[in-house]
Amino acid sequence: MPSLVGIYETPGPVADCAKKLRNRGFDDLEIYSPAAFPELDDALDEKPSGVRIYTLIGGLLGVITGYAVTIWMSYDWPVVIGGKPFASIPTYTIIGFELTILFGGLATLIGLLVVGKLPYGSFGKEDDAYDARFSAEDIGLVVTCSDRDVNEVDAMLRAHGSKEVNVVEG
Repeated sequence: MPSLVGIYETPGPVADCAKKLRNRGFDDLEIYSPAAFPELDDALDEKPSGVRIYTLIGGLLGVITGYAVTIWMSYDWPVVIGGKPFASIPTYTIIGFELTILFGGLATLIGLLVVGKLPYGSFGKEDDAYDARFSAEDIGLVVTCSDRDVNEVDAMLRAHGSKEVNVVEG
């Protein structure tokens, strides 16, 4: 499927074009810009990141591990003190909390690497539509579409003030 790259000088037309493309059913959009612009963020309307699932699983695994290890050790090496139970849950809450933070943080790091496909060398490759001008002064809108929609997308990019439109085979 080909990708069309529209190159713009200001963020306003990019946001307008991205919204219209999304309304027309083109969901595979990517915007490259040298700085953060709130209107571009609003135009893309991204889904929530999948990294939060990694954090949740890591945190739950941490709290379960914290309680399980301390309770197991208390029954394996009992300290008998005046009839108190061997496994006292309130006492082990601190360890459970600390392991929740530790495992959640490590799982978040793993999630960032997996979901973000980092580093590029081992998980994927750099996008062919990227241009070095997008890190300097221009803003790029990349639209992946079917072959039959190329002319429509090209006309829409040009109608919104794109100074250049390129086709990248992907």
